[in-house]
Amino acid sequence: MDHLRYPIGKFDVPQQITENHVKDWIEVLEFFPTRLENLVKNLNEEQLDTPYRNGGWTVRQVVHHCSDSHHNSYLRFKWALTEDTPTIKAYFEKNWAELIDAKHAPIDMSLDHLKAIHSKLVYLLKRLSEEQLNRKFIHPEKNSEVSLKQNIGQYAWHSNHHYAHIEELLKRKNWL
Repeated sequence: MDHLRYPIGKFDVPQQITENHVKDWIEVLEFFPTRLENLVKNLNEEQLDTPYRNGGWTVRQVVHHCSDSHHNSYLRFKWALTEDTPTIKAYFEKNWAELIDAKHAPIDMSLDHLKAIHSKLVYLLKRLSEEQLNRKFIHPEKNSEVSLKQNIGQYAWHSNHHYAHIEELLKRKNWL
């Protein structure tokens, strides 16, 4: 069950985040929207409404969650770049996934949103100085400071994590 929940494992923050880590993570973010779209674009409604695991979200909910989550992450980057160690606003992702748009809306709107938000995010991230990459925000649920470097890695992992949820389901169902 843990493999279905965390198919690529949990995010492991390197003790020393290098320039190469950041570069590689930004590349993941740059290509994620296209990779995700290519993975899900030929799925029918029944397939989109299939949970990736028992008790898990449907493929549709995962796609909409990625859009919502990465939108929130983009805002966190902006806050940290424009305020001194702000406390970010957490959100109840499980509740968001139960809203009508996450459960029933066409996935194209979230795929388009991911393309737009990732385009803006990657443009920004590629141009940050080392000083800016070291800026931080406070995550209220963890009551800890998170550097922008770390957040880049977290969202690269998040992209690959949810991509793997869908990809593993498609393999198990022979839908690839």
